[in-house]
Amino acid sequence: MLTVGDRVPEFRLTAVVSLEKGREFQEISHDSYRGKWLVIFFWPMDFTFICPTEIADFGKRINDFEDRDVQVLGVSIDTQYVHLAWRNANPELKHLPYPMLADTKRELASAFGVLHGSGVALRATFAIDPGGAIRWVNVNDLSVGRNTGEVIRVLDGLQSGELCPCNWEKGQAVIKP
Repeated sequence: MLTVGDRVPEFRLTAVVSLEKGREFQEISHDSYRGKWLVIFFWPMDFTFICPTEIADFGKRINDFEDRDVQVLGVSIDTQYVHLAWRNANPELKHLPYPMLADTKRELASAFGVLHGSGVALRATFAIDPGGAIRWVNVNDLSVGRNTGEVIRVLDGLQSGELCPCNWEKGQAVIKP
């Protein structure tokens, strides 16, 4: 599995970016958001139970990510057509404000090292700095959803450039050696 300090692997995938007829899909690559912080998160597969709670929460918290100049990218092994059908079928996902990437060949999940033995991606989250270096990794078992607030808290710490103690929250004192 890729870890802190590793570089984001090259990729080029089709993503669902809209529900507007004729504008549903767009190609997204490792260079699409050059110079921005990225959060790339993987979920096992569409039309499941835990996944939509996580995907919807990233959408609900999009202003928190945008305030930090972070682009969110969601990824699963499903096709862009399955992503689109799921978004249309689930009111919580209908108006997601970030791309849902289709990793149908499982190349991105494999490159990140988060492909589970069952053939789906683990619940993995990667925070990537504007230079393309991974700065934080979190991986959950398939049965436990992630904490979007923790992703934001860690981004705050990483972007502060300071030494942040345990349970630190933005606005609290940092460590001054």
